[in-house]
Amino acid sequence: MTENHSPNGKSQELVITRVFNAPRELVWKAWIESARLAQWWGPKGFKMMVAKLDLRPQGVFHYSMQAPNGPEMWGKFVFQEIVAPEKIVFINSFSDKDGGITPNPYMPNWPLEVMNTLTLEESNGKTTLTLRGGPINATELQAKTFEEGRPSMQQGFIGTWEQLDNYLAKNS
Repeated sequence: MTENHSPNGKSQELVITRVFNAPRELVWKAWIESARLAQWWGPKGFKMMVAKLDLRPQGVFHYSMQAPNGPEMWGKFVFQEIVAPEKIVFINSFSDKDGGITPNPYMPNWPLEVMNTLTLEESNGKTTLTLRGGPINATELQAKTFEEGRPSMQQGFIGTWEQLDNYLAKNS
């Protein structure tokens, strides 16, 4: 992954790690199979719908999420690299229902694209998931907005990983 830097020269990469009490193969399947992914991806309480999941380089995961009594939001991943069952590199963005890239509906200065690298490492039947991500092709303002959003992203991923943890516990 290309190192992304903010105007002050610091790395903008967000790194989030979590250990799951499940074998790597099951965690991998939870990421690559649409029926599984729909059961845990996204913020807590949101309804998730997978429009498309094409797991190959330049393939797309296109999805919508809806908060209770909230508007439908769309997002997508464009896969860059897939090394089963250990690594997925993808560009994440907000999108419209047709798959076009759109600004974040709540934060218009959010980067349009975020490059992510997901790695899965197994040890003693447990899997360590590490997600590294940072903005690409971002303006200075978008880079600053990403940096300021770091605590919110970390909190959001805690909830998402809890959902994945619950999914894995029920499906192991």
